[in-house]
Amino acid sequence: MPKRVLICGCGYVGLAVGARLSALGHEVFGVRRSAADSLLVAAGITPLRADLARPDDVRSLPGAFDWIVNVTSSAQGGESAYRSSYLEGTRNLLRVFGSSSRRFVYTSSTSVYAQTEGEWVTEDSATNPSTATGQILRQTEAELLGAASNCFHPTVLRVAGIYGPGRHHLLSRLLAGNRSAGAPDRWLNMVHRDDVAGAILHALNADFSGGLFNVTDNEPVQAKTFEAWLARRLNLGGDSLAPDPHGPAKRGDSNKRISNRRFCETFGWRPTYPSYREGYGAILQQRP
Repeated sequence: MPKRVLICGCGYVGLAVGARLSALGHEVFGVRRSAADSLLVAAGITPLRADLARPDDVRSLPGAFDWIVNVTSSAQGGESAYRSSYLEGTRNLLRVFGSSSRRFVYTSSTSVYAQTEGEWVTEDSATNPSTATGQILRQTEAELLGAASNCFHPTVLRVAGIYGPGRHHLLSRLLAGNRSAGAPDRWLNMVHRDDVAGAILHALNADFSGGLFNVTDNEPVQAKTFEAWLARRLNLGGDSLAPDPHGPAKRGDSNKRISNRRFCETFGWRPTYPSYREGYGAILQQRP
């Protein structure tokens, strides 16, 4: 049965999700802070302009919606932007649509895990983010899951580092002659954009009451292993690569291996790109 769906943050991931839902016959509305209406219309999405941190903007959205997908991102880095985009935006969506929408999928981040010893991490592992932004993400998760009821089923997806067409900063760094920032032995956890979109659709269509799940590919990889593989594919000499000049890695000293087992077993999800080899292999094939 077709659903009325609101995609909040209709950008890199949200546009892919909305296009899939529209192709399946759902009525899809996409919220952005800035204009990109032609992209949304081409994907079969009705464009809406709103800042989710502004209560009046959220109240003006043409609800009610059967499903809400919140894949918004902060316009800028930093604590204030995170609080506005993630926490206040989610609170406003809950106030306006929490009693009328049945399913709500929110994409959080595996950065809420602060492990640094290369250990395996599951949804039951400790979450003690050391940064203010990570703490805001964790608070947003808790408030959303705390709003669950017999009629409202929120799902939080902790998503690993997203890459895909047009977004592959590790590849771009190597092409610029630089290694990625951070220790070469640290573990990387990645997931292709199309697999994130597929995971969201699995969560929306599930016949159960939501929950908390990690979304990543099947194979964490150490930075040095990934870079060596990618350098070989690009015919680059590894000895010619310099340390990245832009400073420390975005996720600081993070060093962990994220398990996707719970999500796979619960939803029957299998990533199209189960490791960096398939995902980056597809990107390399599309390069001129």
